[in-house]
Amino acid sequence: MSVGIDVGWLAGIPSTWRLMPAKASFSERREQNLPDDVHLTPSQIHGVLPQAEYMSRTGNSVVQNIQGQDNMKHVDPDDFIIHLRSFQGGIERSTYKGKVSTAYTVLKPSKIVVPDYFRWLLKSDGYVQELRTTTNQLRDGQSIKFRDFAKISLPVPLPEEQRAIAEYLDRETARIDTLIEEQQRLIEMLGERRVATVAETLDGSQWTQVRRLVDHDRPMTYGILQCGEPVEGGVVYIGPSDIKGEGLSPHRDALRTTAPEIASAYKRSVLKSGDVVVSIGPAYGKVAVVSDDLTGANLTQDTVRIALRPDLVDTRFFVWALLSRQTAEYWDYQIMGATFRRLNLGTLARTPIPLPAIQEQRRIAAYLDERTAKIDSLIAETERFIELARERRSALITAAVTGQVDVREAA
Repeated sequence: MSVGIDVGWLAGIPSTWRLMPAKASFSERREQNLPDDVHLTPSQIHGVLPQAEYMSRTGNSVVQNIQGQDNMKHVDPDDFIIHLRSFQGGIERSTYKGKVSTAYTVLKPSKIVVPDYFRWLLKSDGYVQELRTTTNQLRDGQSIKFRDFAKISLPVPLPEEQRAIAEYLDRETARIDTLIEEQQRLIEMLGERRVATVAETLDGSQWTQVRRLVDHDRPMTYGILQCGEPVEGGVVYIGPSDIKGEGLSPHRDALRTTAPEIASAYKRSVLKSGDVVVSIGPAYGKVAVVSDDLTGANLTQDTVRIALRPDLVDTRFFVWALLSRQTAEYWDYQIMGATFRRLNLGTLARTPIPLPAIQEQRRIAAYLDERTAKIDSLIAETERFIELARERRSALITAAVTGQVDVREAA
């Protein structure tokens, strides 16, 4: 039986629950920090941690508030902190005594608050959505004030029920989290299997170098040094960011353009259907095969055109060879110790490529297309499973903190 509220996230809360003004549950703590307070860092993913532990765990540096060390806000264990990204992920509970920046709002719980329950409530999707409605101008880096927090009434069951809900959510979300971790490990294993399948299939052949497979009339070359501003109706060109898939051609409509006068100075790098394009800049190693409608297009200086000899090498087989673990390891070794990690034309030209008979190349390419497609399908299914599990986790939390789950029956 509900209390008769029929709007938003609080629709249908049980009649035994109280809908309390936020001010009845929390007050704003404004006490100045104590001399022995440690600096705390709140975040969406890790909650509230001592700053040193946060940096150690994440590898991220935090802006040090050296001059304001004695003008910060004190935090007690079980206080809650509204931080600069609470409009995205809710309000964090602290289990530490310490201090935070004055840009944050510290909430001191009243006696009706069971922190273990409120740490779920104040990060539930329903509550976060409601929190965003308290102001129309929230953005990254802007804190929510106590007056905004106080606009939202909070569902408050009896203390024993708060504890039961918290225990239920601790248990059920842990199960879901374990399941998600298992699926993430499965994706890692599938990715490793994919790499190994390509590498093992390409082993056992004689090897040559990329430069020996290139059409002598159209040597390997990079493209336009300065493409200038986009020009309507100009010449389309391919850069590293345009290469998305493993050997797939970029879509013509998505490409940028350069002036015909600029492109005319780079006739040596004009593309034809079937050419292979490889990125050599900081994002090196991406590979595309040019589609028919991109004949006449050009390149940037961070990409190289490879016009293959069709009597020597199958294009799809060549793509798999460039995307293989063997090639990645060769390139990593060649640029080891370089100040700027990028390929150059010479390294790409000397890259070893397996070279079985052309019919065998076609058989291998077809086999790898089929095998990797099956693995990719399994990865996509697993990613979808994880997405659904996260949605289930989020829905479960909102349902539990609004009384839509009888945790006694679910225990």
